[in-house]
Formats: sequence, C-alpha cells, structure tokens
Amino acid sequence: MSAGVDRGPEKTVFEKGSPGRCGLDLPEPGPLPLDAKLLRADLEGFPEMSEPEVLRHYLRLSQLNYSAAADFYPLGSCTMKYNPVVNDKVAGLEGFVASHPYAPIELVQGNLRLLRELEEWLVEISGLASVSLQPAAGAQGELAGIKIMRAWHEDQGKPRSKVLIPASAHGTNPASAALCGYDCVVVPVGDDGLVSADAVREFLDDEVAGLMITNPNTLGLFEPAMGEITAAVHEVGGLVYMDGANMNALMGVARPGDMGADILHVNLHKTFSTPHGGGGPGAGPLAVTEQLEKYLPSPRMVEKDGKLDWEYDRPDSIGPVRSFYGNFGILVRAWAYMKACGGDGLTEVTRMAVLAANYLRVRLEQDYDLPCDGPCMHEVVFTDKKLEGGVKTLDLAKRLLDYGFHAPTIYFPLVVQGAIMIEPTESEPLETLDEFADAMIAIAREAREDPGKVKSAPLNTPVARLDETRAARHPRLVWKAEESA
Repeated sequence: MSAGVDRGPEKTVFEKGSPGRCGLDLPEPGPLPLDAKLLRADLEGFPEMSEPEVLRHYLRLSQLNYSAAADFYPLGSCTMKYNPVVNDKVAGLEGFVASHPYAPIELVQGNLRLLRELEEWLVEISGLASVSLQPAAGAQGELAGIKIMRAWHEDQGKPRSKVLIPASAHGTNPASAALCGYDCVVVPVGDDGLVSADAVREFLDDEVAGLMITNPNTLGLFEPAMGEITAAVHEVGGLVYMDGANMNALMGVARPGDMGADILHVNLHKTFSTPHGGGGPGAGPLAVTEQLEKYLPSPRMVEKDGKLDWEYDRPDSIGPVRSFYGNFGILVRAWAYMKACGGDGLTEVTRMAVLAANYLRVRLEQDYDLPCDGPCMHEVVFTDKKLEGGVKTLDLAKRLLDYGFHAPTIYFPLVVQGAIMIEPTESEPLETLDEFADAMIAIAREAREDPGKVKSAPLNTPVARLDETRAARHPRLVWKAEESA
C-alpha cells in the first residue's frame, strides 16, 4: 500500500501478531535473585509481535495525535503557541541536563546565573519587585500566592475570611482560595463582560482578604477599571491577586504591577513557549510586591561574596511548595525564548497575538454571535446562538475535526452560554488563520443547509462520535476480546 491509502482504524495491539512471533531473541535467563512468588505469570492473550509490527503500530498511533507542532491548535485560554526547537536544544546542553539540584554550589554558578536572569526578566515584565521560580505549575503558583495573602493578613493580626472572585475569572481561582480556608464571593460582571469598580465595592468590608482577578478576563477583554478596582481593594486593607495566565496579551505592553496587582503568577507554557504538561512538565513563577517578598517560597537565591547561593533561613516564608527549586529544564526553555525575542520581540509577540485574534473576530462575526462587542485581546469568544438547524457548540467542535482542525475551547467561560473560545496566538501565519476561518464559515453554512451532517460529525476520523457521558461514567480501561467481537 502507498502512504496515501486509508487503512481504516488502527487495530489494538492485542489484535495483532501471532503466537511465537518475537521481535527480540534473548538468552535463557539464569538464576534470578528473586523469590518466584514475586514474578508475574504470563499474561493471557498478551500480543506476540515482530519489531517492525511494534514500530509501525506505535508510529501510526503517534500520527493520530494532534499537536501545536503539527497543526493549528486554537484552544482559548490555553495559549497553545509553538514551542521552538532551539529551546529544546539549549535545555539539552550537557551542563544543564547533567547537573543536579544538590550539586556543590560552586559547580552550578552558570545555572544559577540563568535562573537569576530569568527572575530579573519576569520582574521587569510583571512590574513587581520579586519572583520565585519554584512553583511547578500555574495552579501551584496561584495556590502559593493565596498562601502568601493569608500569611500577610495573619501578620497584620487578622487573617480575614473572604476572597472576591469575578465571574469572569479563571476556574482555578475559587479552588485555590478555598484550599487556603477562604470563602469565595462571586462578583458579577456587566453585560459588557467587564467588572466595574462599583460592583467590587458592593462586596468590600474588613473581612475581605483580597480580590482574585484575571486580566484580560476569560472573555478575552481587558478590564479598563483595573486601576480603580485595585485602589478600592487596597482602601479596605485587602490585596489583589492577578491571574497571569493571559500575559500573552500584556507582556511588553502593560504591567500588572503598574495596575495595582500585589501578587501574580505567570504560566511559562502559555506565555514563554515552554511545553504544556498534562501533570508535568510545568512552571508557574510567582511575582509579588516588595512588602510580600519575605513570604515567597523558600529557599531564595541570594548573592554572597560574588557567588549565588540558596538561603534557607527565612522565618516568614510560606515554605517550599515543591521539591528542589523549580522545574529547571522548563525554566531554561523560557529563558532561551526570552533571550531570542529580546524586549522588543516580546512586545511584538503580544501585538501579533492581539492582531490575530481580532482578525478572526472580524472574519467570523457575521456567522457567529459575539456576546461582547468591540475589540478583543489575544482571544475571542463567540457563541452558538447564530447557528441554525439545532446545531450547538459541541457539534461545531466535532465537525471541525473533519476539516483537519482541533476544536477551540468550548463551553468556557461559563458566563457565556454555548461559548466558543478561540486563541490563535502569534505563531500562526495569515494563510492558516484564513483556512481556519473558512472552515468555521463553511460549518455555519452546513448548519443552515444540512444540519444533520454537522450533528453526526466527525465523519472522517478514525473514531466516530463517542458517548462521552457513558465513557466518563463507565470507562473501559482494559481491552477484552469478547467486548470487541
């Protein structure tokens, strides 16, 4: 068969091979230093395959994966930008991969200098005073930020009991506040999708520890009242935590510290091109004002006699939030990205990301409902309100697979019914944006002319539409021959 022939769905590995077939000849094992009771018996039905069969099977499976390295990945809020290969090359240098976190300090001065320079870049970009690189992910950086908020209030003599969270904030914010013992109070957003200072003031009192706000918010809109909002929170003795997941719309253009934010986490995988995790790898550095620096996770990097070292004696610190001092390989990748872009380059990244989102907004607004009028920032949110024939957001997402595109984020943010959240990032050329917009417009036309086709999609993928509710409640995690017959 030629490479272009469709072989149909890839069979499971249990349906391949033949008894006695082997990809590797091993000598008979000698006596094993293990009790026979500890050895696993042969698995019934375990596949026996040659090396080419195994190689081809897993290679074909890998080609079914979707990634930002191969295709356009317009997940809103996630900022699925391209990860430059040169960053991996830099992170793979022997002096980085062969070093150990507990190596003698005189042997890793270059590594520490890199970390110090990364901290300084993030200080400049955030407009805040100090940065800890230790948190292993954005959510952990967020949790550490709220722990710092509580520690600061406890030192003031009253921990307070409430945290205000706008309805347009990121979904992890209430979880972090609750884990730190706070009651979460939701601040409503206006019809324009924005938070007003008056709406925040209605909930302010001396029990409010702080406000957690996402700016730009999850509707992709900049909060123009940010300065007035932070001033109001500070007037009652509260602190302002800003979720920095959307920094790809701000870096080099606007600084959270200048807006009055006291605490900020930054997702390196979203803004500075490091790989997305799935539980890891990850890094969520935390930036704070000068008055909060003493609470940052320990240890902290300090300079002593011209050398960098770790300082563990920090009695006011919230303590370590992970092993060692941060995910070093990811931090190297972010540093490489910053060095490659430079200050002007990072500003250009922001401007191009915002331009790309607004280009898609203009191209699609005739066919898709915009819940909020006017320019967006780095992502644009539509709804399924204009789609005809009973076609909903989920149907659109499934049909996009037939056009070769991963779906945008759907049904988020929750403040918009049937949300379709698109973030093109700065990585994509105009031709890709047009191909995606053409596909979206074609699906809107299909919804008018042949809605059944859209509602039964995907039609051309190896697996048809799944029963997602059943899959979540009754997952089949082990292959059984009788179930596949």
